[in-house]
Amino acid sequence: MDDIGLSLRQRHCGSESQQRRNLDCVTWSSVQAKTSRHVAGDSSKCLEERLVPDQPSAIAPDASTDTQRKLKNLKHRSFEYSQKNAVLVPVAALGVGGILICWLRSRHKIKTIEMGDGWWGSGERSLKGREDDSIRPFKIETSDKEIEDLHRRLDQARYTPHVEGAAFHYGFNSSYLKEVVSYWRNQFDWRKQVEVLNKYPHFHTTIEGIDIHFIHVKPPYVPHGRAVQPLLMVHGWPGSFYEFYKIIPLLTEPAKHGLNEGDLVFEVICPSIPGYGFSEAPHQQGFDSIATARIFHKLMKRLGFKEYYIQGGDWGSRITTNMAQMLPQSVRGLHLNIVFLGKQSLGRLISIMLGAYVPWLVGLSREDARRVYPFMQKNVYDLLRESGYLHIQATKPDTAGCGLNDSPVGLAAYILEKFSTWTDKSFLHKDNGGLESKYSLDELLTNVMIYWVTSSIVSSMRYYKENISKDPNLNAYNRFSIHVPTGIAAFPQEIVHTPRTWAKDVYKNIVTYSYMPRGGHFAAFEEPKLLAQDIMQFVRKVEQM
Repeated sequence: MDDIGLSLRQRHCGSESQQRRNLDCVTWSSVQAKTSRHVAGDSSKCLEERLVPDQPSAIAPDASTDTQRKLKNLKHRSFEYSQKNAVLVPVAALGVGGILICWLRSRHKIKTIEMGDGWWGSGERSLKGREDDSIRPFKIETSDKEIEDLHRRLDQARYTPHVEGAAFHYGFNSSYLKEVVSYWRNQFDWRKQVEVLNKYPHFHTTIEGIDIHFIHVKPPYVPHGRAVQPLLMVHGWPGSFYEFYKIIPLLTEPAKHGLNEGDLVFEVICPSIPGYGFSEAPHQQGFDSIATARIFHKLMKRLGFKEYYIQGGDWGSRITTNMAQMLPQSVRGLHLNIVFLGKQSLGRLISIMLGAYVPWLVGLSREDARRVYPFMQKNVYDLLRESGYLHIQATKPDTAGCGLNDSPVGLAAYILEKFSTWTDKSFLHKDNGGLESKYSLDELLTNVMIYWVTSSIVSSMRYYKENISKDPNLNAYNRFSIHVPTGIAAFPQEIVHTPRTWAKDVYKNIVTYSYMPRGGHFAAFEEPKLLAQDIMQFVRKVEQM
């Protein structure tokens, strides 16, 4: 009986144990079902809970509601952040991009010389009314009194005997000077030369308080369909507008002179630099090449030109270069027959040293090497010998100028000596300076007479002081690169030779660079046809660009 009772109790207990397990299973199943519904309802929030049978409180209703609220707030903030990013990121990108574009454009923006304004008339500038901008015809005249005074001074000239065998090494040879003065006194016809000067139209116009003289020559015939190209040509010292008299017909009537078939025709404007010849001298201090460039731009605008070509040598080279730096939009092309670079840079010094041995390595041609070397002889000693006048005129021009302005013989010797050695360095060894091998005495003396009858030698010499006292190396404005199309005619007897590779440091758009076969400093006066051909070649290329 005890065994039977024990068995019944075990069965009963087992039954109770099974029941409890069944109840636990039912309870667990119920919890799982609830949890599944809870997780499924919040699957978008990516909530995963791990539940165990002995922790049914993990799915309490309050906890579930709080979690849902937090996740909803988080999702809302995330959406707002995304909306802000959608606006801010493009705005920031546009801002950074704009700054980058402005920076890139500023790097490539062409820097120009400020045009400014000036007043060079006598006294203070009047604040009432406008400046007279009329263009007035002008005619060169002379008189018996003027010629008689010249002859009297020539007759009274005194000479110093030259050193035997000196040729032109000491300056103008006094024996040959007597011959020149004799021709001047007895054969030179100033009245006739005045007629020659007046064959082209002369004008005066007032700009910045002073009268500017210029000649303006239009072509007599323009082929059908051809545009006339305006060309401003600027002289230097000791030249004048008269230097261009032989080249003007070649440019205004090229077909007539066999230069082309009429594809290019020019109208030529040749002004006198203020203080030279028939242009009034500035009455105020500081008149330099920048002021001249501004006045010549104003002159061309007054003549009705918006775009034009410009050409220059000597001071004309610097003036026209400044014009291109000042108003590049008005300069269609720049042509030069000398390039001044001024101070030597480290790169150029290296180029000079290597160029003597391996010119091709530093961009020098064989012709460049021939013209540049030996460097010290051609670029230091020769330059020192030929530039003594410059130091006087750049410091105290009025002192030496007084004597030149009073003596026509002294004036002729001072000016004509430059037309000797600047035309050909070898003329230094000739007793007559080789002057008549390139020019006639009538041509040379006409240029001297322009200085004499206008008493302009002193004011022309002052131009050196006004420029060099401000800029001793004549390179202050080289930081303004020239981007207008540029043509360079390199004449072999020029005072200095500037290879193309050096010129590119300042002139960034060299269209033509020509090694001229002959000629020196006064290119238009000495070799007008060669210069005219080179100008035409340059302009033709620019017009085809």
